Amino acid sequence: MSEENYKLKERVRAFWENHPCGTKFADAEPGSRRFYELVEAHRYEKEWHIPKAADFANSTSLRVLEIGCGLGTDGAQFAKAGANYTGVDLTQAAVDLAKRRFELFQLPGTFRIADAEHLDFSDNSFDLVYSHGVLHHTPDTAGAIREIHRVLSRGGRAVVMLYHRNSYNYRVNINMLRRTGVYLLRWKTGVNFVHLLTREPKESLLEHARQLQVRPEYLDSEEFLSRNTDGAGNPLARVYSRSEARELFKQFTHVELRTYFLNKRWLPILGPLLPRSIESQMASRWGWHLWIYATK
Repeated sequence: MSEENYKLKERVRAFWENHPCGTKFADAEPGSRRFYELVEAHRYEKEWHIPKAADFANSTSLRVLEIGCGLGTDGAQFAKAGANYTGVDLTQAAVDLAKRRFELFQLPGTFRIADAEHLDFSDNSFDLVYSHGVLHHTPDTAGAIREIHRVLSRGGRAVVMLYHRNSYNYRVNINMLRRTGVYLLRWKTGVNFVHLLTREPKESLLEHARQLQVRPEYLDSEEFLSRNTDGAGNPLARVYSRSEARELFKQFTHVELRTYFLNKRWLPILGPLLPRSIESQMASRWGWHLWIYATK
């Protein structure tokens, strides 16, 4: 690993150590039963496609590895379905919270801290490797996918979600709406206006305003993308087109791509009114989440 990538990964680790994914969606004591119930309810209400897209129900008896287990929300669904589940994460915070969830709900599973680019598992160890919204945050995404291929058994499947370059969220929301709106954050009235318009928490908007002031590179395309996906302090996020995703998974014998999740909050006026049938049709072309199904 280059020195530059090492430093970047340490920044990634520090960010997610302090902001375990999903914790902001629960107004309850972290680690409590109520906390996990609220996190799960929010996740599958907002991203209602996940259970079907991940196909939790058909993982019975499979050896499943989840890279980036987070709070154990999706992992719990695999465990409930009867999978032999292992969850790994770059951060101690996530591993501790995921373990606690499994203990509270009496679910079987094992957890450990691990780097997706250097997995501490033997070749051919798993039937399914699942990773949702994680590998676009690691410096060497291609290296992580090579590791997935290595630990999968012959005929095993990778199910991976990456952010989609040709999505409404990236092309319109991030590159146009958010880039235009960020200039309003220079003033208190602008912060209040953006908050009223988008319902984005004021604390988040104020942090974006601070980043705009202290980081001259904030408006650079890669920097702006990273800061406008998973929080103003997020040091790394990438997006991938369908062709780029196919190139990443070129070692696999069969690759299928699907897109989900329209992120309706950033679809002015029409977003809240869309029925799921139309939302699904739009997301299948312009969805923010690019799911890759790859068979070894």
